[in-house]
Amino acid sequence: MPTPEPSCIVTVDAITVEVPAGASAVAALVAAGTLCTRRSATGRPRFAVCGIGQCQECRVTVDGKANVLACRTLCKEGMRIVTGAHP
Repeated sequence: MPTPEPSCIVTVDAITVEVPAGASAVAALVAAGTLCTRRSATGRPRFAVCGIGQCQECRVTVDGKANVLACRTLCKEGMRIVTGAHP
């Protein structure tokens, strides 16, 4: 019988999701159904584009720290992610 993959519980904009341990914060956003990381200056929703931290579109707040790159941040148990999805 295979050993279950370790997972962790994180919160995205008050939505609790379970993701594989070590998954990117972007994966947690997708699991929570949040396809918006922030809003542009004109209010348009933005989301991760490049997946390697170059475009800066995936900036979110993680555990109170602003402007964290979600594509380069690994999920940890109890992590709290806040996006700009809600104006």
